[in-house]
Amino acid sequence: MTRTDAAQALRNPLAHIAERWTPSPATVRRAAAAALVMMVVIVVTGGAVRLTGSGLGCPTWPKCTEESLTATHEMGLHGVIEFGNRMLTYVLCAAVGWAIIAARSQKPWRRSLTRLGWTQFWLVMGNAVLGGIVVLVGLNPYTVAAHFLLSTALIAVATVMWQRTREGDSAPRPLVGGAIRQLVWILVGVTVLLIMVGTVVTGAGPHAGDSSDVPRMPVDWETVTKAHAVLAWIVVTLTFALWFVLKAVDAPRGPLRCTRDLFLVLLAQGGVGYVQYFTDLPEVLVGAHMFGSCLVWIAVLRVALSLRERPVTSADVPAQADPALTSA
Repeated sequence: MTRTDAAQALRNPLAHIAERWTPSPATVRRAAAAALVMMVVIVVTGGAVRLTGSGLGCPTWPKCTEESLTATHEMGLHGVIEFGNRMLTYVLCAAVGWAIIAARSQKPWRRSLTRLGWTQFWLVMGNAVLGGIVVLVGLNPYTVAAHFLLSTALIAVATVMWQRTREGDSAPRPLVGGAIRQLVWILVGVTVLLIMVGTVVTGAGPHAGDSSDVPRMPVDWETVTKAHAVLAWIVVTLTFALWFVLKAVDAPRGPLRCTRDLFLVLLAQGGVGYVQYFTDLPEVLVGAHMFGSCLVWIAVLRVALSLRERPVTSADVPAQADPALTSA
C-alpha cells in the first residue's frame, strides 16, 4: 500500500474497504441478521442482570468501581454479571459494525442499507450512555423503562434492515388493500402500548434490578398487570382477525405466513406470562417472558413489512468484482 493509499484509507476507511471487497447478498443478510440476534441477546442478558439482583453489581459508570475499570474479586458474582453485560455491548458494536461494512461494500452500493446500519450504531451508543445513567441514578425505574424502550427501537431498526437486505430498492408495491394495512398499523400501535405497559409492570414489580430496596413506580402492580394482560388479548384478537381477513381476500402467502408465525409466538408468550403470574414470578420464566417480548415485537414488524414488496431490479443485482481487486 502506498502512502497515498494509506492516507485515503485513514480519511475514509469504509470506502477503502468497499473498493477491495464485494460481499455476496447472502453475506450482507447474515451480517444484518447477526446484528439483530445480538440485540435480542443483550436485551435478555440485561434482564438477567436485573433478575439476579446484579443491577448495581458495578456501582458506577463508565468504570465498574471508582478505582477499577473491571469487576474485582471482592464484588463477587453480581459484579461479574453486570460487567459481563457491559462487555457484550462491544460484541453488539462489532456485529453492527460488520453490518455497516457489508452494506457499504455491496455492489451496487445501497445507501439506504448503510443508513439503517448507522442508525443502529448511534442507537447503541445512546443506549449505552442511558445504561450508564441508569446505574448513576441508582436504578431509577423510569430510566430502566427508557433503557428497555430504546432497545425496542433498536430491534425495530435492525428488523427493518434485515428485511431490506432481502429486497430491492424499487418503490414498495402494496400486496393488500388499504383497510388491511390500517388494521396492521393498529396492531403495531397496540403492540407498542403493550410493551410500554410491560415496562410499568416491571418498574412496579418485585424484580427491580438489585437485592437492595430500590425505588418502584408508584402504581398498583396488580392493576397494571391486568391492564397488560388485556392489551395482550387485544393483540391476539387483532392477529386472529387479520389472519381470517387475509384468508378471505386470498392474500399472498408472505403476509399469511408472517401472521401465522405471530399468532404462534403470541400463544407461547401468553402461556409463559400466565404461568409466571400464578407461580409468583420465578426468575427463569420472567427472563423467558423478556425473550418472548422481543420475538413478539419482531414478529409484528415482519407482518407489517410483509404487506408490501420491493422487487429486485437489474440495477440491484450485484456487479461482478474486478479480479484485480479480488486478488488484492
